[in-house]
Amino acid sequence: MSNPNGQLRNLDSRDVLTQQVSDEDFERKTVSFYRYVILKDPEALRHELYGKWSELGVLGRVYLAEEGVNAQISIPEPNWNDFISLLGTYAEFTDMPFKIAVEEPDMSFLKLAIKVKKQIVADGLTMEDYDITNVGTHLNPEAFHEMMNDPDAIVVDMRNQYESEIGHFEGAILPDVDTFREELPATKELLKGKEDKKVMLYCTGGIRCEKASAYLKHNGFKDVYQLYGGVINYAHEIKEKGLDSKFKGKNFVFDDRRAERITEDVLSNCHLCDEACDTHRNCANEMCNLLFLQCETCFDKLKGTCSKECKTIAALPEEERRALRKNQQRPHTFQRYRRSLRPKELG
Repeated sequence: MSNPNGQLRNLDSRDVLTQQVSDEDFERKTVSFYRYVILKDPEALRHELYGKWSELGVLGRVYLAEEGVNAQISIPEPNWNDFISLLGTYAEFTDMPFKIAVEEPDMSFLKLAIKVKKQIVADGLTMEDYDITNVGTHLNPEAFHEMMNDPDAIVVDMRNQYESEIGHFEGAILPDVDTFREELPATKELLKGKEDKKVMLYCTGGIRCEKASAYLKHNGFKDVYQLYGGVINYAHEIKEKGLDSKFKGKNFVFDDRRAERITEDVLSNCHLCDEACDTHRNCANEMCNLLFLQCETCFDKLKGTCSKECKTIAALPEEERRALRKNQQRPHTFQRYRRSLRPKELG
């Protein structure tokens, strides 16, 4: 897990990375954090962090931009204090609030990837479209619960449809979108005429709500609130305080786990047969790699693929699959997330 020869990216295969993580003899702590803060030279910071964090065995996905940082990472527990001390040497990252995973996974991440982006959360907007410093009021879980009982309050899920499908707060508005870029204008339209209502926002870790609340306030919404730390922090606090969860089902997360279970409720269905199911998979045909919901029966029948066409291609010898990829011959046109899979004839 070290960073030999000052290498700035990991070039090992997935099989090698999986074996390396499997061979570890220590526990890891999976955390996420973000901060909107001006970074003068994200590229230089990226190289510096990659070197130092690699030496500490940090794995995960980190985005840097001039507007701040957004990170989902796992840190070896023996190196946790060193990681915190190192982070504190950067003025931009001192006193960083962390969201810690509810379920500590075996392999949340396999390598460290730090990328420089235009924005840490892509929204397609400019700074003239909102004032990121003018955000909504943060609410802890208890205050969020109390306000949910207010008939004048509206709860809005600021995540994508494939996230809210498997878990959400009771009574929340669930915009039918696949990207955050789509969600901001869609939410504004859904809330049209309700500018004087209390608008309560939530997302995975809080980062999308920061922008969403600023955007809504810029567009005339007067009373905007957001769940502090998102669903990740919410799940921790209600567990510690013994509160009943008003969030039902699973919380989608952006690592190899794909989701953390918050309650035993199953809110969604297999995209192939409509049986109750909240397990996301990526199609085993690497040319497709579609993210979709699939029950165990359909998984067994289609060998982890999303269709008979993909099952046929996934079963081909590697040489033939490579030729198909090279010629870009795909079995059908795929969307990033396919809800139109349901229902589908199985073979």
